[in-house]
Amino acid sequence: MSIPDHARANFQTLLRAAADGNLALMECADAATGETRHVICAVGRDGADFVFTPFGHLAEGNPYDAYMPPSPTLRDDPAS
Repeated sequence: MSIPDHARANFQTLLRAAADGNLALMECADAATGETRHVICAVGRDGADFVFTPFGHLAEGNPYDAYMPPSPTLRDDPAS
């Protein structure tokens, strides 16, 4: 399984924002559930206004319980 181009581009944007000191952690409400989420945002400017671009939220509790590493059987096979 390969990482799609749009995800790579978003990650590069996130890295640039971090290098420039333009990241924010915002408390937001989940659009579907209304639950509180702590969202990582890049901060930009539009004239005199600030623009916050959300990239994702922090995992609740132990993030090791929320995610599984990629399975070796799901990786791209260069021979195919």
